[in-house]
Amino acid sequence: MDVRSQISMVFHLDKCIGCHTCSIACKNIWSDRKGAEYMWWNNVETKPGTGYPGKWEDQDIYKGGWEKENGSIGLKGAGKRIGLKNIFHNPNLPVIDDYYEPFTYKYLDLIESPAGDDQPTARPVSLITGEPMDIKMGPNWDDDLSGTPDYARKDPNLQKLSPAEQEAMFQLERMAFFYLPRICNHCLNPACVAACPSGALYKRGEDGIVLVNQEVCRGWRMCVTACPYKKTYFNWKTGKSEKCILCYPRIEAGHAPACMHSCVGRIRYLGVMLYDADRLQEAASADEADLVDAQLDVLLDPHDPEVIAQAKIHGIADSTIKAAQDSPVYRFVKEWGMALPLHPEFRTLPMLFYVPPLLPVMASLGRKKAQDQLNEVAKRWDDEWLYDTSTDELWGSIEDSRFPMEYMASLFSAGDTEKVKTRVKKLMAIRIYRRFRTVGDISEARANAALADVDFTPEMADAVYQLTSLAKFEQRFVIPPAHREEAIEMIENTGDRKGSMGFGFKDGTAKRGL
Repeated sequence: MDVRSQISMVFHLDKCIGCHTCSIACKNIWSDRKGAEYMWWNNVETKPGTGYPGKWEDQDIYKGGWEKENGSIGLKGAGKRIGLKNIFHNPNLPVIDDYYEPFTYKYLDLIESPAGDDQPTARPVSLITGEPMDIKMGPNWDDDLSGTPDYARKDPNLQKLSPAEQEAMFQLERMAFFYLPRICNHCLNPACVAACPSGALYKRGEDGIVLVNQEVCRGWRMCVTACPYKKTYFNWKTGKSEKCILCYPRIEAGHAPACMHSCVGRIRYLGVMLYDADRLQEAASADEADLVDAQLDVLLDPHDPEVIAQAKIHGIADSTIKAAQDSPVYRFVKEWGMALPLHPEFRTLPMLFYVPPLLPVMASLGRKKAQDQLNEVAKRWDDEWLYDTSTDELWGSIEDSRFPMEYMASLFSAGDTEKVKTRVKKLMAIRIYRRFRTVGDISEARANAALADVDFTPEMADAVYQLTSLAKFEQRFVIPPAHREEAIEMIENTGDRKGSMGFGFKDGTAKRGL
């Protein structure tokens, strides 16, 4: 067992209000400068939607991530053979139109225009060429536009749905959307690190943060192709690649990253996860149906005495182990089984996890057989039809949610609908139990039955409710202090160490794909 530590995150999607405060906080600190205008290390997408850059999930276009072939995995759009072939022209790179051409407005026209009968306007001009331009794309261009032909209907995740299912999603009475915040996943098996010809990208051993050494980067842009989440960017001014650094200067000082610290909806949780590096290749090479379980099996129980002993052998500090034991991420992902990774089929083993949204579930649980019981404004809160927790009626409403389970599974479980359904059932059961506790129009027996259906106890439901709704700042962000005495990557003049995978404090563990 080769125990390592990883800073990891959970996003509770039911709580995201799409305010983009996180995006602006990140932009103002890290990418508000020449050459980085189009970079949004943190962005919030509307789903269904094409995202940013456009259709980033479609690896038939961008060739990102890993693919399994002959029992092992290889980079889909990078590696020695493909890298040499595309070294002077890479057809799989996103172009500026997939992002947007950075622009500003000619504000002086509003001030300096002579008096006249017409209202002056500030025409948009390109920050690259300085010429007037028409704005056709932006980082949140499809914000709140669910159901539009241009965006929602071009969501790559809809491909697994039949035309009839797609049409049903966009019926006016069923139309819904949710917000998907995204930053770099700081993967356990990062394709960007493996693809870099110059070894500029590396993964820090002490916390798993993936960084770019600007002195070593030669601007090959293989990392941009290799990252299936398109969270590595090319700075056209400096000729270097850049990406989310998880605000590591803040983390080293015990502060939450800017995007998380500024989150209005308090949807974000940050903590330490311990994992077994010896099982990474096995997990990344699993069959697609087993990818989620394989990744979760890599994550270790920080309370296990054997895990603790091995962690100390591999240089993990006591404070980091304690943070892993108190980690809200561990509770959501492993203890409660409520969060899933984003697109595990890319095989990068992403360490951002999402609690799927429950909100799109239809409110009227018994509507199929109880239409005659509803009055014109649905004022009657009759337990017999609205909260039939006995089972088929309740779980049937999940099957009949505004978002088909196939769509959610395409996002979070490599197509396995049962894994998404299980998480949604847990959210529903907790909601029913809390209604019993607070409103009292549901019997205790029926509330407990709903919990029993998902193997939850009332104590577990209360714990989830507390962490979801009442948690204090220090409960949502459990960050261990940095240990500079053991962290080689934090010491100056470490050029000889850059480019490594950073798995722990051992020498000789680095392995890149090119």
